[in-house]
Amino acid sequence: MTSSSPEPFDVVVVGAGPAGMAAALRAARLGATTALTTRDQYGGMAANDGPVPVRTLAQAARLIREARQLPRYGIAGREPSVDYPRLLARVGEVTAAVREQTLLRGDLEQAGVRVYEKAGAARFADDHTLESDHAPRLRAGKVILCTGGTSRPLPVPGSELTVTHSDVWNLSAVPPSMLVIGAGATGVQVASIFNAFGSRVHLVEVGPRILRSEDREVSEAVAAAMTASGVRVVEDAGTIDRFERCAAGVRLLHSSASGQRSIKAAVAVVTAGSVADTGGLALDRAGVRTDRRGYVQVDAQLRTTARHVFAAGDVTGHGMVVHEAVRQGVVAATNAVLGATTVLPAQVSPIGSYTDPEYASAGLTEEAARQAHETAVATVRFDSLPRPIIDGRQTGFCKLVIDRERHAILGCHVVGERAVELVQLAATAMAAQMPVEQFALVPFSFPTYADALGRAAILAAIDLDPTGTWAADHLDTAVKAGVA
Repeated sequence: MTSSSPEPFDVVVVGAGPAGMAAALRAARLGATTALTTRDQYGGMAANDGPVPVRTLAQAARLIREARQLPRYGIAGREPSVDYPRLLARVGEVTAAVREQTLLRGDLEQAGVRVYEKAGAARFADDHTLESDHAPRLRAGKVILCTGGTSRPLPVPGSELTVTHSDVWNLSAVPPSMLVIGAGATGVQVASIFNAFGSRVHLVEVGPRILRSEDREVSEAVAAAMTASGVRVVEDAGTIDRFERCAAGVRLLHSSASGQRSIKAAVAVVTAGSVADTGGLALDRAGVRTDRRGYVQVDAQLRTTARHVFAAGDVTGHGMVVHEAVRQGVVAATNAVLGATTVLPAQVSPIGSYTDPEYASAGLTEEAARQAHETAVATVRFDSLPRPIIDGRQTGFCKLVIDRERHAILGCHVVGERAVELVQLAATAMAAQMPVEQFALVPFSFPTYADALGRAAILAAIDLDPTGTWAADHLDTAVKAGVA
């Protein structure tokens, strides 16, 4: 940090993750002089400590599972083993390549954005001035906060004995046993990956089921599959009492209606969600307030309680996935430069996780849909489809939830190989407001995993109109449109 006069910018974006990159690029392209400052490396958590490195580990786990299938196809091979330091080196190669090649770095530079990388933690010196330890002071007409989130700690005795998913980068080898506390998306991914690497894994969820925000059938199927693969899934664990040292490494003590239980492991990983990463920002100097959960308060235009400060991405606590962060970054920048009139549009937001088996979803769960709509539900099991049988990946299903009145697709839920890719197709149809009958007429290639969506759509269309008139009507409409 220098004591010279601050450099003036129309817009200063704090944080260079997906939201920050999108916001900076949008602001610059709208003609604003723009600076982007980031505490650590360019790319934020998504590139350096989130989806990119975790997906790289998941790819290693996938390769191990595929190698174990080789004898089924008459291919000789030895049992695979993990060289963890070499794997982490590969993770480093991937994250570096992603930062340099695919994260808008060239676009930002071409648009004239001034990027301050590894600047240290930014903080408000006053309501329009930002400072950090390793970058010049910046004077901003408007500020956009995109500092993301950080792992939520467990406030129990002995929590200092635990680690977060970020700490797996510092391990020197795959631990012989692992305890994962918290069975949301991150926890289930960590458990699945290290189970494939050979750790004996306990996955502990204090609530009644893992993946509580997912469709119930999804969480049940993933729990069953993980149990079958060797993960000890503990649901309804009750209260986390404390952690303590033991000969194995760390012991967890938890209490439920059945009494107090203990679980031992070499490493205990806490994945209990995230909180906004606002520590040290000195938000009070700018008049920015947080809500009761610690997230930055924003209105429909993503403006904070300070009229010149906007926020986007995980720091707001809304839609905490990469593609939502990007959308929010664009909207926040648009409002910062042109005036706060743009509202984040409603949009289908697919989510998923690279577990074994994968799972993904878009739209409403079956339970939520039934509370507000007359619904039809069509499910196709993977073990009834040629491609999963060919690949030896029969575990899973594809489910569509349909509004009986409008014939609209309300939700899509998939468990199984390529689930994350499959749900993207359904999300496209939902975003286009495509009736399920029209989706049923899409010619999916054979044999593919996408065929599961086509078959589910056909089942739903038949349920809504068993006479088959739907097929003729929609085909006739499509033919006429093509002729026109």
